[in-house]
Order: sequence, then C-alpha cells, then structure tokens
Amino acid sequence: MTDVRPAPPAPHTDAPAAAIPAPLTQAPTQAVVLAGGQGSRLRPYTDDRPKPMVEIPGTGVPIIGHQLNWLASEGVTDAVVSCGHLAEVLQEWLAKADLPLRVTTVVEEEPLGRGGGLKYAARHLPHPDRSWYATNGDIWTRFSLREMAAFHAERAATATLALARPRIPWGAVETNEFGQVLDFIEAPPSPYLINAGVYVFSPEFTALLPDLGDHERTTFPRLARERRLAGFPLPQGAYWRAIDTAKDLTEAARELAAQRAS
Repeated sequence: MTDVRPAPPAPHTDAPAAAIPAPLTQAPTQAVVLAGGQGSRLRPYTDDRPKPMVEIPGTGVPIIGHQLNWLASEGVTDAVVSCGHLAEVLQEWLAKADLPLRVTTVVEEEPLGRGGGLKYAARHLPHPDRSWYATNGDIWTRFSLREMAAFHAERAATATLALARPRIPWGAVETNEFGQVLDFIEAPPSPYLINAGVYVFSPEFTALLPDLGDHERTTFPRLARERRLAGFPLPQGAYWRAIDTAKDLTEAARELAAQRAS
C-alpha cells in the first residue's frame, strides 16, 4: 500500500446537508478506482502502461487523471486506486502528479477477481463506516455524483449503479408495419440502459462482496432480488464514454474537440 500525496482542504459543496435525506447525511468523500485492467484491446497503447494511464488525445492527461479531477470536483478528498497490470507505471505517475485529493494505491498479490479486488481496495478506505463511490478505471464521464448520492439515499439502497444509454455503433433502419423503409438513423441511442461503471455503496456493502470472484454475478443479483440495488440513469446530456478500443480514443478526442469549439 502506498500513500501518494497529502490533500488540500476538501472542496466546497453548495449542496446543504439537509438536501440529502437519511441515512446518507452528506455525499461520500471517499472513492475506489479500479485501475488494474490490462487493456488488451487498446494495444499498442497498453504495451507499456496500464489501461487507465492511456492519454486522451489532445489533453496530455491519462484517463485516471481526468477521473481524479472529476472526483475531487464532486467533493471526494480520499481515493484508493487498485492497481494490477504494470502497477509501477501508475504508481510512479501518481507520485509525481499534482493531485487534487489524497490517493492511496493498493496492489493485489494475486488475482482476486473484480469483486475480490473491490473488497480488498475498500478495506483501505479511511472511513469504513461511511458510504463511498467506486468507478472503473476506463470510464471518462462528467455528471453530478452528489445527485447520484441523493438518489441512492432516497431509495435506502445498499448499492446504486449509474446507468448509461450508449449509441449503437451501426446505422439503424426504421420501417412501418408494411415493411417499407421510412428512414435511416446514424448511430441511434440504444433502447437499453447499461451499467456505466460508476457506483455509490453504503458501508455495509463491503462485507457482502466476495473475497474471490465477480460481484456482478453474486452480490449484485442478490441485492436485486432483495430490492436493495438501485439504478441511477445519467442525466440527459451528461457525457459518458468507456475507453475500450483505439476507436474509443479517437471518438473521445473528436467529441472533446467539438465541445471546445462550441
């Protein structure tokens, strides 16, 4: 475990504590970032660095840098980064970077699976009796985590996952009841919501995680059956993209350029 850097004072939040009902009196101030992925589909970019260390073209900042800045802007003061593939590269960058929050890194001595790795990292959070955020290390997004935390509290959920509606990568064809083609729609939004890789967890969630294995096959289905798992749809217009392939990097750079030009 490596303690990377002290943090500045916690960022100010304009949201009053009373706006978020019990049992969550304020938005979480701690988070876990799962940054151990190999990123095989992003090669050759990941030949010499872990997936979260791949830079978004045009920014000069790796994915995890954008994530940590976003978390800090949402009131997070402490983050635990779970490292795996080429962990030393990520740890070296974190040690040198000018970070807006405290960062601790942990490295699994042996593969624990997604659920086991999340549990191992969560045990290093500074406040185990408080709620916490988690995010996958390959997500580039911007939306209000405070609103998501309020949603989580209002539903008294044990776990809440953000839900995105990505665009289908193919053109769609619209027809009428007679099979006549009416229109062609380029890359329309998917009719289904997907797990966006960003979460809010109540303190008791950590104990429900497996020591070894995948929580999405064990813990999440159990909580869903018990109606203790909530889904927070990302607000309309919120930016979200998973960086899985070289094409995703190109698309992210194009979208960033469009945002700057607007």
